[in-house]
Amino acid sequence: MIQYSKKKDRGDSFYRRAKEEGYRARSAFKLLQIDEEYNLFKNGKTHKIVDLCAAPGSWSQVISKKVYQSQPNEKLREKVTIVAVDIQPMAPIEGVVQLQGDITLQSTATKIVELCGGEQVDLVVSDGAPDVTGLHDLDVYAQAQLVKAALNISLQILKREGDFVAKVFMGTDLALLENQLSLFFEKVSLLKPKSSRNKSREAFFVCQNFQPHKEFSSSMDLILGKSQDWDQLNGINRIIVPFLNSGDLSAFNNLNLPIIQNQKNIQNIENTQKKKNTIENKK
Repeated sequence: MIQYSKKKDRGDSFYRRAKEEGYRARSAFKLLQIDEEYNLFKNGKTHKIVDLCAAPGSWSQVISKKVYQSQPNEKLREKVTIVAVDIQPMAPIEGVVQLQGDITLQSTATKIVELCGGEQVDLVVSDGAPDVTGLHDLDVYAQAQLVKAALNISLQILKREGDFVAKVFMGTDLALLENQLSLFFEKVSLLKPKSSRNKSREAFFVCQNFQPHKEFSSSMDLILGKSQDWDQLNGINRIIVPFLNSGDLSAFNNLNLPIIQNQKNIQNIENTQKKKNTIENKK
């Protein structure tokens, strides 16, 4: 049975449209509007997509309609793989393979690749959010950690030139998160869809053209802070992993490393650190 939004949303036009069009939540229109702006699905030519934190499934429904159900014949549908990942189970969706798992675990990333026939994917999306506490700074931090988890799993399953979309909460550390994402993507944009409530602090980072450094190797435990043994890291990983984990930029000054491919992104990071140091010196 399809579950819709809470009672207080029933006067909302997007809630009514979601009910009329068979979507499980009004959030479906956020993804539709992001696609309208950035052509995420490449007019149905994006064939391997992963929806992280997918429950209750409205984004997976949109993806199914755009990428799977839109195919003119069964042969073309067989080329499409959509994987919906969530720690909670959800009702089936046509053309969507469901994986019940924790996106902070390496085993989940491995299973996703298996479900995609051993191939990396074209697009990863995440509309997940932690339980809101009402303490803004804490909520922003928790959401940023969730985005890092989604990014970390994307670094392992996303193909070169792929795209990544993730929900964020507007806050003071947004520039840091943008710079972290910019290490891997040619273009990082911030969008607040029309269907997002005005009072909501949510927005979405749309990251396009995945361009990982050829020597970078992702580590679940290190990036998510389960371990901070930086001494085991070499080369470009000694720079990127601490920066992703905590914004640590010490390796930029302490190591004589080859030039990173995207100099513009590194310059942005250095400028962010200078501003941070200026603020701290004034305290």
